[in-house]
Amino acid sequence: MVCVDFQAKVKSGFSGDIDEDILSYIVNVLSSSQEDFASADDVFEAIGDLLLECDSNESKVKKFCESLYKDMKVNDADKPNGNPVKLLDAPVSIGDSTVDTVSNIVSGNFWNAKANENSLIDYEANEALADSKKNKKKEVTSDAQKGPSGAVASQSISKKDIKSEADGRNMSRDIHIEDFDLSFGDNILFINTSLHLNYGRRYGFVGRNGIGKSTLLKAIANGSLMIPAHISVLIVEQEVQGDDTLIIDSVLESDTALQELRKKEKKYTEENNATALAEVFNQLELIDADSAPARAAEILAGLGFTPNDQKRTTREFSGGWRMRVALARALFVKPDLLLLDEPTNMLDLAAIIWLEEYLQLWPTTLFFVSHDRRFLSSVASDIVFAFNRELELYKGNFDQFEATKTERMKNQQRQYEAQQEYREHIQHFIDRFRYNANRASQVQSKLKLLEKLPELKPVEEEADVVFRFDNCEKLPSPILYLSEVYFWYNKENPLFVNLDVNANLESRIAFVGRNGAGKTTLLKLLTGDLHPSKGFRHGHKNLKIAYFTQHHVDQLELNVCPIELLSKKYPGKKEEFYRSCLGKFGVSGNLALRQLNSLSGGQKSRVAFTLLNMSAPHFLILDEPTNHLDMETIEALADAINSFTGGVIVVSHDEYLIKKTCKEVWLCKEKNVKILEGGISEYRKLLESELI
Repeated sequence: MVCVDFQAKVKSGFSGDIDEDILSYIVNVLSSSQEDFASADDVFEAIGDLLLECDSNESKVKKFCESLYKDMKVNDADKPNGNPVKLLDAPVSIGDSTVDTVSNIVSGNFWNAKANENSLIDYEANEALADSKKNKKKEVTSDAQKGPSGAVASQSISKKDIKSEADGRNMSRDIHIEDFDLSFGDNILFINTSLHLNYGRRYGFVGRNGIGKSTLLKAIANGSLMIPAHISVLIVEQEVQGDDTLIIDSVLESDTALQELRKKEKKYTEENNATALAEVFNQLELIDADSAPARAAEILAGLGFTPNDQKRTTREFSGGWRMRVALARALFVKPDLLLLDEPTNMLDLAAIIWLEEYLQLWPTTLFFVSHDRRFLSSVASDIVFAFNRELELYKGNFDQFEATKTERMKNQQRQYEAQQEYREHIQHFIDRFRYNANRASQVQSKLKLLEKLPELKPVEEEADVVFRFDNCEKLPSPILYLSEVYFWYNKENPLFVNLDVNANLESRIAFVGRNGAGKTTLLKLLTGDLHPSKGFRHGHKNLKIAYFTQHHVDQLELNVCPIELLSKKYPGKKEEFYRSCLGKFGVSGNLALRQLNSLSGGQKSRVAFTLLNMSAPHFLILDEPTNHLDMETIEALADAINSFTGGVIVVSHDEYLIKKTCKEVWLCKEKNVKILEGGISEYRKLLESELI
């Protein structure tokens, strides 16, 4: 189909006589249905009644429809200079700068299309038509593949793409996964949706817990969803193995091309093969091999490894630190497509700030899942939004995404309501003249018009996330304090010296500080899990503390469902009681009956919070509670903390949670605790000044 300026043509034919809403509606019907018009009569059937309301001269309207039809069907020979007409139903890259101008004419669903605020029908209005056309274009559909992750995937691949891949002509590093389905067990995650990633862009991937974000990343990484073979892919998913390899060597060894060249260099040096050695030196120079150790050290330092740490073996570090090594290896290798799943979970705020700045200059394609609003706004150039088993692309960072999404939803609802009003208007005419023989042809025409109207949908609001801690009984002060506390693992190097802190049931305190400053140790001193080396800890005799760590999630029994898990921990209750407890944290319906090993990290966290709440605590001590939670759940957690009648202490790198919930920010530094009057913003400024 050819590009026709329908708006200009209709305006010229009915200047001043046509309502703007009706004009927009006509333009969208014509734009979305060009391929379906087999004659000028079809055009008249689709829009004739609307035009007759503007001009009752039926002959004039029919001639106008004939003119429109001829413009649609003009062939290449009729164009001046013999230039071919651009076929707009051919693939258009979402990175193409012209996509916004052609998206209202192309019969398809382009995520990057800008909604026309005055239009009755947007790209969403053409959803059904677009789906049918995508099905027509499917030439080859890959067999469903089950990857190592347990996900089952299928996708549409054209014969043209298969041929260009086979003969090596496709060297583009853009990624187009068309019309794919993805499921995990009985859970259908995505249906007939597409993902387009342009090389060199940084895509933040957002959506509710359990919607399939991590599964999609794994499906791309393990080949369940196919991308061109020449594109190198790396996912940071598992920690590196703990062995005798030095941290710095583990990073250097990740660049297999560099290691292979070093082996050749050694071999040709021993063989005294000057010609081969010269070629190896040229290749080493091309990849800047001499700077490799310095680059590896810089990445490790940014992620929190001191020069001494880098010379220690991987087995000497905990799983969280070995995950940082895995991230460092990925950053060092720079694959064509880097997949990161919640990269900030394993980092403190200092490392997050460094990673933000580092990824802003990332040269290849980045596709990452994150719940950290600030990180998304700092790093992402585009946002991929997962909702209702589909993916939508938004240009810009997270702040721009929120604004655009809100406006798009308003437009969609306006368009739906306008169409409903128009449907009622037509239906009223049909009902009024249904049995009037003189109006039979008009009634029939109106019926056909109703049939041709695209089915618009009202805005689907995502269900609110529920989080609610039970209120606790009041206790008289003093509640909890440390007095003149010293603590050491090694007496020669105490971790805390002469520490005095106190908290009560009104406390909302955030602990911040570099890794190794003693935040977790301080929490354990307050809970009583550790005893002061010197000094005194006091806790009210009736005080019950609930201490949440990621170990609560990691150590859940995975071969049972949430209801079974609760019944084992707190036996003797009816199923309705356990469902009620789970419902306070958004685990309801069938989710409460699914085995925990099929739940997402965020859903498991909700179960862990349920167990925490069932202990009826007076005090919540939460160590990195936002790991694996989506943004809506973090919002719900913040509201629940603010509504809780007991005390709360949080260790978190999530600035949003701290700002929304905590009245005090305590900095663990130099063997003691300092209250930051400027809160978390003051702490970020301190860290940023240290990184300069």
